[in-house]
Amino acid sequence: MYNLQLPTRRRFLSDAGLGFGSLALASMLHQQSAADLLTAKSAVVDPLAPRTPDYAPKTKAIIWLFMTGGPSQVDTWDYKPELQKRDGQELAGADAKTGFFSTSGKCLKSPFKWEQHGQSGTWTPEIFPQLSQHVDKMTFLHSMHLRQNNHAPASIELMCGTNRPGLPALGAWQTYGLGSANQDLPSYVVLHETRPRGDDQIWSAGFLPKTYQALALDARRNEAIDNLSRDAKHSDAQQRAQLDLIRQLNQEHAVGRPAQADLAARINSFELAYRMQMAAPEAIDLTKESAATHKAYGLDLPHCATFARQCLIARRLVERGVRFVQIFAGKGVGGDGSVNDVPWDAHSDIDVNHRSCGLHTDQPAAALLADLEAQGLLETTMVIWGGEFGRTSDSQGSKGRDHNPNGFTIWMAGGGVKGGYHHGATDEFGYKAVHNKVHVNDLHATLLRLLGLEHTTLTHRFNGRDFRLTDVAGEVITDIIA
Repeated sequence: MYNLQLPTRRRFLSDAGLGFGSLALASMLHQQSAADLLTAKSAVVDPLAPRTPDYAPKTKAIIWLFMTGGPSQVDTWDYKPELQKRDGQELAGADAKTGFFSTSGKCLKSPFKWEQHGQSGTWTPEIFPQLSQHVDKMTFLHSMHLRQNNHAPASIELMCGTNRPGLPALGAWQTYGLGSANQDLPSYVVLHETRPRGDDQIWSAGFLPKTYQALALDARRNEAIDNLSRDAKHSDAQQRAQLDLIRQLNQEHAVGRPAQADLAARINSFELAYRMQMAAPEAIDLTKESAATHKAYGLDLPHCATFARQCLIARRLVERGVRFVQIFAGKGVGGDGSVNDVPWDAHSDIDVNHRSCGLHTDQPAAALLADLEAQGLLETTMVIWGGEFGRTSDSQGSKGRDHNPNGFTIWMAGGGVKGGYHHGATDEFGYKAVHNKVHVNDLHATLLRLLGLEHTTLTHRFNGRDFRLTDVAGEVITDIIA
């Protein structure tokens, strides 16, 4: 027989109170956990959501035609009659250390015929017969200069504001500041045939969250996008359920890690890839374009078909809300007839090299300008043409030119800049920028202003310091803004 001792009423109420309290606490903790998860979900703001600019923007998108290798300013857009007259004579002030190798110190005239075009009377060489018809749309920056005299560091400086690897490029800053105008496509796309020297450091997101990294498409693979297609074994519903589970797990993981910005980028990358499965193939499908458009760009011409395809893809991308497209010009021909992976790098024969590069790029670039104008896009789309530096006015060997970071030309068309306008100048031989000099920080400050962004306040804190694209420099070139 068991002696069952019942608790007193006081003990029962005390124990029961503790039990009910524990249940209440558990319930409250569960509710708090659910609230934390809800807060985390709301806190994981889409980093590509459109943002309000600081100013009314004149430019909505940029297409940068990067002439890899450094085109010679005095053989492209900076006509120098004095250089033509003094061919073979000593170049006053020539410095053999200007370039990467060494030069003769003697003037080398341009081998090309030059003519004036448009109402602006802009001088252009014979290698640009079609671009010459668009000079009244262009602003020419004749006084560009930077610090680096070799391809990789100069390319990084041109796009990132300084030559230190690991910093964000202009396209990443633009996306960071403005978000995306199309949630189904990346806001920043790079097209290349051969990877330029400097590689993806030129278009890196650096220390910015990886959401702002460029999508790089390789022409050798017909601009295929890796891992885009859904696994044939999975239905769309199965893939959606899988992504929902991944998103939930990532959001729960983010609750206790609010400072890790890349978590939001990771969550967003899965969703963007899912949405891109339909949008991206359609955007780069050139069969949607007419035969007349293909012919205008030169898709049927072997010498420019790759660049033509990239230029047409660029127009289709900005038409769909992509904010920044950068095309790195592909292979050129060296002075000895060999294929050159750095196309405009004319060390041995400026005539052979630049004729080849002009043939490769002239028609597609001109067609791009005409097409954007016909589509009503040029007014808000900035097209930029230029390389990472220029070339020396004195010769390297007998017919080539070495690298020259001290003075070169970049032109811009559309997107709120003046047409047929020439800003700055090099000396009478085209050797150095001497008037209204423009550093890359000034160029970036101006482009950001045209996009509606204030370059001095577009910052990102990294390792305890606020960084910006223009560092502690940069002046907006107000004279070129229409």
